[in-house]
Amino acid sequence: MNMEMMGAKVKEIIEPAIKGLGVALEDMELRKMGRRVFLRVIIDKEGGVTIDDCEQVSREIEAQLDVEDPIPYPYTLEVSSPGLDRPLKTQGDFKRFCGKTARIVTSTPVENQTFFIGEIIEAGDTDVTLLLSKDKKINVQYKDIVRARLVYDP
Repeated sequence: MNMEMMGAKVKEIIEPAIKGLGVALEDMELRKMGRRVFLRVIIDKEGGVTIDDCEQVSREIEAQLDVEDPIPYPYTLEVSSPGLDRPLKTQGDFKRFCGKTARIVTSTPVENQTFFIGEIIEAGDTDVTLLLSKDKKINVQYKDIVRARLVYDP
């Protein structure tokens, strides 16, 4: 079984278990490291994730994976939250974090720039609108975004 198929099987097993604990699977990474496999699971919930949430999810995932055994190698499991500077990957992420500050890098220049920091003021179907300063707005097409993260402002 290749890593892609193994990842799909792991996700199929753990997603319902995680959802049953009241958290959402935000992202998952499965990669081979020598003779071991590294499984990183990023969870989120309304109001934020606690250490107790991570511990509970970790125990549940380990139990499910022990029963189903989809990873035929020794593995290391890491469960964490997306963090304060969480990545923005989907249109839904941008919509969810309207009103927050984001740092965006684009593949092609928009108004002669490829790096922006501004408040997400609108997340449409094809683009996101940032307020860069009091009167400067910019629209960035989702297809042009290489990386985007929230900016932590205490």
